[in-house]
Amino acid sequence: MIDRDAYVEKAKANIDKWNAEIDKMQANAKEAQADAKIEYEKQLTEMRKQRDEAEAKMKEAQQASNAAWDDMSKGFQAAWDSISDSFQSAMKRFK
Repeated sequence: MIDRDAYVEKAKANIDKWNAEIDKMQANAKEAQADAKIEYEKQLTEMRKQRDEAEAKMKEAQQASNAAWDDMSKGFQAAWDSISDSFQSAMKRFK
């Protein structure tokens, strides 16, 4: 079983990292040519959506009771993995 506090701390760290990546890519988008700018914006929108989903899951975990957390932890980890994979996939399209 995953400790809730450890889960939340890991989620916060990853979200902070993702925010930094989004900011960096936002700066690149501003410098891109018009056609590339459209693609950057599309990818940034997708990345922000994934980040927002991760933040919602993190808040849900923070507010869960200990008993609820015991039941929810595996589902949260699966959801987190899916969101993380989607974010990483979107990030790779920039490189």
